[in-house]
Amino acid sequence: MGRLFLVPAPLDFGCASQTPLDAVLPAATLEQAARLTHWVCENAKSCRAYLKRIDALAPLAAPLQAQDIRELPRHVHKKGDHAGGGAAPAWDARALLDPLLNGHDMGLVSEAGMPAVADPGSSVVRAAHDLGATVVPLVGPVSLLLTLAASGLNGQSFAFHGYLPQDGAERCQHIRQWESVSLKTGQAHIFIETPYRNPALWQALLATLQPGTRLAVASGLTLADAAIQSRSVADWRRQTWQPDKHVPTVFAFGQ
Repeated sequence: MGRLFLVPAPLDFGCASQTPLDAVLPAATLEQAARLTHWVCENAKSCRAYLKRIDALAPLAAPLQAQDIRELPRHVHKKGDHAGGGAAPAWDARALLDPLLNGHDMGLVSEAGMPAVADPGSSVVRAAHDLGATVVPLVGPVSLLLTLAASGLNGQSFAFHGYLPQDGAERCQHIRQWESVSLKTGQAHIFIETPYRNPALWQALLATLQPGTRLAVASGLTLADAAIQSRSVADWRRQTWQPDKHVPTVFAFGQ
């Protein structure tokens, strides 16, 4: 039985500039990734681009053309691959993992950060466990934890909510609900947004949250122009700062 390696990717996907891989990924992660020749990914084109960057630092065990690269289905990207709370059954990813049964190690990779965290891939990890394979997470950047650590918010109790609703009223309802929990328990709440919607989300946060709530924002993590700021909503309202609609950003608030 092969092993499934969870291979983190740099956080510069879609950004104008790229971070040197050896600045954000340990040598052991790069070397292990280079030894793999079978992959599950979100997009084959971006996976090959990532492997090309790895090859410049740690030569690949097989040429790009010979790599076995399998894509997650599009519906997994759009609707997620982890069922729960009465949702439809989770997607069965075992068909993607045939190489494991033949003794090949495989890599699971997302567009940015750790696969299966704020990205699809949990179905692949679950399927590997069900097949009896060993799952090995490799070390690399995770934007959610980098943001939490740098926010000054409660690192002992926190929740990640993914993307907020696009509908304005529903979005504000969620913000108020999570702030109520935070006021009662001190829990920190973390979420993300598609970059071009960052300004609209930012205005909703400033308009909805109470003045004393602490609001943190982390943009372009690990990039040369990364910006991490954390202050009260009252202080933010006195600023003119706006998040960049082209840069991946993580938001968090709490007490």
